[in-house]
Amino acid sequence: MKISRLAAAAAVAGSTVLVLSAPAFAHVSVQPEGTAAKGGYALVNFRVPNERDNASTTKLEVTFPTDTPLASVLPQAVPGWKIVVTKSTLAKPLELHGQQVTEAVSKVTWTAEDKGIQPGFIQQFPVSVGALPEDADEVVFKAIQTYSNKEVVRWIEVQEEGAEEPDTPAPVLTLSDAADDDHAHASASAPASEEDDDAEAAATTTEASGSSGDTDTTARVLGVVGIVVGAAGVAYGVLAGRRRTGTGDAS
Repeated sequence: MKISRLAAAAAVAGSTVLVLSAPAFAHVSVQPEGTAAKGGYALVNFRVPNERDNASTTKLEVTFPTDTPLASVLPQAVPGWKIVVTKSTLAKPLELHGQQVTEAVSKVTWTAEDKGIQPGFIQQFPVSVGALPEDADEVVFKAIQTYSNKEVVRWIEVQEEGAEEPDTPAPVLTLSDAADDDHAHASASAPASEEDDDAEAAATTTEASGSSGDTDTTARVLGVVGIVVGAAGVAYGVLAGRRRTGTGDAS
């Protein structure tokens, strides 16, 4: 009886945890790989869970902010999904790497080419973004999730300070201070660093190959010298033996 009561209590507790935690996992959210620094670049993932039991998610639309536009938005290919990038003309041009940017990505749309996100599954949509604003603590995106049964959920409500979390909150990317995230700033120069590493590795390989070649050459020369010296020794022994034999016969 005690065991049955304990099992029942555990089951109730477990179901309570699932019920309470479900809303937190049901939101469309955005998370960086690592951290996202102010003024830097970051790879972020828009995470989309399927919260329906009888329909799959077939489309995701993410709207990018226009008050703090991101000059560089590069979505990563996702197998089974078609990606459409929409750009808009900026009211105020941006400066990026010494060049003036007059338009920026305002929306990215992913459309399933097959079954989409099935019930009980979650899908990530990676996007490289930058440069992130330097005078803001977060970047708010707005997402629209469409299901196979034509249902549309708009994740567009902005969290008000001190208020309860809204039912359909917009995805929010939290930014860290630039001084606390050197990696994000270094990401722009990462390819150069990789090239330097490759060049250094190639130089090391070449140097090692050269050393190996010198060692092989030295070994071959020493081997030839040894053979010559050995042959000379054998010849000297044969001649000495003949001389001894000739001297014995003469006596």
